[in-house]
Amino acid sequence: MKKLAAVILFIGIAWMAGAQTDSLKTDDLLLKESEHDFGMIPQGKPVTYVFGIVNTGATPLKLDNVQASCGCTTPEWNRDAIPAGSADKIKVGYNAASEGAFDKYITITYEGNLTKQLHIKGTVWKAPAGSAPANASVQILKQQNQ
Repeated sequence: MKKLAAVILFIGIAWMAGAQTDSLKTDDLLLKESEHDFGMIPQGKPVTYVFGIVNTGATPLKLDNVQASCGCTTPEWNRDAIPAGSADKIKVGYNAASEGAFDKYITITYEGNLTKQLHIKGTVWKAPAGSAPANASVQILKQQNQ
């Protein structure tokens, strides 16, 4: 009798654990990638990158908000719901005004309270002051073509 009760208890616990896993499985947003390294970029030259996303669920998915960790990073996204099984994109811009390394996070909020993060990083190098040095070869080529 004790063995039968133990088996029934074990089956009940396993069934409840499986039911909890199924009820928590509401994450239908797939990020094709979550990080992008811009590498070295010149100061004062804004850069952008497009992150791919996919709705893996059976119903339309709406992104509630996409918010950057600071004002130097600007996300753009489709405010319409993403149909089930469809892909969309989030475009992230960085203004590159400040010299040095940067490491920024963009938080995606969807389905009310779920979140995922995108990450961009890189290094902004200071552009040299003044114009580029004169190139004497250009004048030689102009004379040859006359």
